[in-house]
Amino acid sequence: GGRAFYDCINLTGVTIPESVTEIGTDAFENCRSLTSVTIPGSVTEIGGSAFKSCRSLTSVTIADGVTKIGANAFEGCSNLTNLTIPGSVTEIGASAFKSCSSLTSVTIPEGVTKIGGSAFYYCGSLTSVTIPGSVTEIGGSAFKGCKNLTSVTIPNSGAIVGEHAFDEGVTVQQ
Repeated sequence: GGRAFYDCINLTGVTIPESVTEIGTDAFENCRSLTSVTIPGSVTEIGGSAFKSCRSLTSVTIADGVTKIGANAFEGCSNLTNLTIPGSVTEIGASAFKSCSSLTSVTIPEGVTKIGGSAFYYCGSLTSVTIPGSVTEIGGSAFKGCKNLTSVTIPNSGAIVGEHAFDEGVTVQQ
């Protein structure tokens, strides 16, 4: 549920059982010692700010079954380097991975239709992004501040791309 483990600064690990279907808003926010998390396939939604400011989090495994990653879900997870987004996800919320400054590459699976505004804002180590043809909307500032990202291909030429979605100098091909 919402705020279930909020601000548990000494929590280092968590096992989420298959009986859990949703991770609530702010559920693990500010659990600064949490290092890795595996989200089972029974979970369909990761709530807003669910893992926000979990600064020690280095690895997140999201099983197939999750359809929505909520706004600010992993914002400020500055040591997050490994991220696998499953094919079941259809929406990545606004600021979902904002300020994940150690994230180097992201593959967004076929099936995602919306990437929210500021979703990957200030992911300064991001060098590679794969955007599938299923994406119809990329929110404003979605990849702004990704200073090492130089080229992006958006296969869906009809996709709506928000203002300042990418930094100046990034080659965007549609």
